[in-house]
Amino acid sequence: MGSKGRTVMEVGADGVALITIINPPVNSLSLDVLHSLKESYDEALRRNDVKAIVVTGAKGKFSGGFDITAFGSLQGGKVEQPKPGYISVEIVTNTLEAAKKPSVAAIDGLALGGGLEIAMACHARISTPTAQLGLPELQLGIIPGFGGTQRLPRLVGLAKSLEMMLTSKSVKGQEACNLGLVDAVVSPNELISTARKWALDILDRRKPWVASLHKNDKIEPLGEAREIFKFARAQTRKQAPNLKHPLVCIDVVEEGVVSGPMAGVWKEAEAFQGLLHSDTCKALVHIFFAQRGTSKVPGITDKGFMPRKVTKVGVVGGGLMGSGIATSLVLSNYQVILKEVNEKFLEAGVGRVKANLQSRVKKGVMTPEKFEKTMTLLKGVLDYESFRDVDMVIEAVIEKISLKQEIFSDLEKYCPPHCILATNTSTIDLNLIGEKTRSHKRIIGAHFFSPAHVMPLLEIVRTQHTSPQVIVDLIDVGKKIKKTPVVVGNCTGFAVNRMFFPYTQAGLLLVERGTNVYQIDKAITNFGMPMGPFRLVDLVGFGVAIATGTQFVVNFPERTYKSMLIPLMQEDKRAGETTGKGFYLYDDNRKARPDPELKKYIEKARSISGVTADPKLVSLPEKNIIEMIFLPVVNEACRVLDEGIAVKAADLDIASVMGMGFPPYRGGLIFWADSLGSKYIYSRLNEWSEMYGDFFKPCAYLAERAAKGIPLGTPSAQGKARL
Repeated sequence: MGSKGRTVMEVGADGVALITIINPPVNSLSLDVLHSLKESYDEALRRNDVKAIVVTGAKGKFSGGFDITAFGSLQGGKVEQPKPGYISVEIVTNTLEAAKKPSVAAIDGLALGGGLEIAMACHARISTPTAQLGLPELQLGIIPGFGGTQRLPRLVGLAKSLEMMLTSKSVKGQEACNLGLVDAVVSPNELISTARKWALDILDRRKPWVASLHKNDKIEPLGEAREIFKFARAQTRKQAPNLKHPLVCIDVVEEGVVSGPMAGVWKEAEAFQGLLHSDTCKALVHIFFAQRGTSKVPGITDKGFMPRKVTKVGVVGGGLMGSGIATSLVLSNYQVILKEVNEKFLEAGVGRVKANLQSRVKKGVMTPEKFEKTMTLLKGVLDYESFRDVDMVIEAVIEKISLKQEIFSDLEKYCPPHCILATNTSTIDLNLIGEKTRSHKRIIGAHFFSPAHVMPLLEIVRTQHTSPQVIVDLIDVGKKIKKTPVVVGNCTGFAVNRMFFPYTQAGLLLVERGTNVYQIDKAITNFGMPMGPFRLVDLVGFGVAIATGTQFVVNFPERTYKSMLIPLMQEDKRAGETTGKGFYLYDDNRKARPDPELKKYIEKARSISGVTADPKLVSLPEKNIIEMIFLPVVNEACRVLDEGIAVKAADLDIASVMGMGFPPYRGGLIFWADSLGSKYIYSRLNEWSEMYGDFFKPCAYLAERAAKGIPLGTPSAQGKARL
């Protein structure tokens, strides 16, 4: 649980006790901190020289909330869990809020989760303009557990409080003040003095002495309140159909409105305890730590390399990917030189970057002034002369090996010796791309996902030659452009596309054997994916699907499923969403609907493959569809781990969530697979491989874990570590 966390109390000449939360880096509320806070309060209440209390956090951060590192210990029963209500009732309500001396929260930096709940139990709140206040607990599969579900509605109203909790969105100081969440906004250097004065003003009744839990003026009449709850439930069921905890949150808020605040606090305590042990909470906590662990690469980031300064970046190719990458870079203040082959393409590339930024202005997340300033960071060119002083180049042209080889030969001639040479290829082996250069140490993969300025993942691909310094540099750039970097090894498809190539192929195998295309997509979206494999193929386009699919057929012929369905449709000028026809038909708004003509293509593909419909697969239950689509993906992910392409299973979990839209509340691909168990997965794949061929054949890594009954995420004792 960590014993470093504590609070300290200093009593000033004015009679105000300043209690400071100290638990770096964000003053998280471990059980130690909470016990210490109660002790400091008890002492302040006993002492005659203390008239009032101010609570704050050390080093400009009030508190980032409950210590998430403690979750695993609490869930695993390694430490004794406080009894329900100990924190929310005994400490927060009965000690802080019920104190006979007034208290004021002085908020700077973060007041999130439990941090905000502590602040709301004080009798007033003073904040700085940049402070962030919010209750993001639902992101971890739980609900606020220190009384937040009861106090926030009483301070800001039902609709706003539900919005803040259900979306996990925080508000800044001034907005918090407008909402009634804080009482005043002051500059950081006036924060403590203002809070002290405010506390004394409450004592002398010059300011109201308010217990948040018993405020009622912001709560709507019961009839109106019930309508708000009804609407919130409907929205939640629509947006998060597989999640229980947002509905629990709404129930708990409603309990407080209907039966009174203390009944709500007790219901919250009980619900929190139950949710803490739920599969959803375990999965989301796993994702939380897995995301923070991606930039730790054994043998690279632990060797003391410091990232070099990258100021100017060249981007070769202004298509959808290149312009998206350029957008990401200029948004984070990098100077970008965008190169194209002719004026027409260059104009289109610069136009795309401009349109990406203008959409931010339209949404209100960027001012027109900031837009103008950001556009000045972009320069369009037709040759490599301006590349003589760039620190990094990212090549983002079409997936054609000869073209990429030619570009890298040119880059070697024009770019300075320290310049990082990166490629955005999604499948091609990096050694092939750099084959005609002598710069193997500085060649690296910077694989963005489409659209590049929106998708959060950056797959960093290293070869056996890539220098550790270059890897550290790119991790740093990735973080600065607000991406989650995952470092992987070099092979066809790297980690994300490699483990997900069976996703579409499994769908094609099922369709040729009688399963309905639209049933497959429906089952997969019900599971929590943003779209099913066939809707995804329509979105990326048949050309891309065939090009990438061919790479896998060539490199892994023994375990790929070769179907003619997509090429047959392409011959008929069907290429997916852009042509208005693919597996679905699309209207002018790109809304998809089933296509009755699809049957004839399936029949034709079936006759070429020489397979017939299998009655078992024609009426396949949803659970079986999900497993037959995803277990081959798990099988390939096991090979990726076994070959050392991924350093750790948690990296594949993050890659699957951020690169492919795997539902985070299932913990990522390997975490979800381990919830089924290696023995179960092995037996299912084995059974299908006997019926439908080697596409389903379990790999050795999976077989070994199934035989020993150990989780797939356990590192391999004799991993080949090709990196």
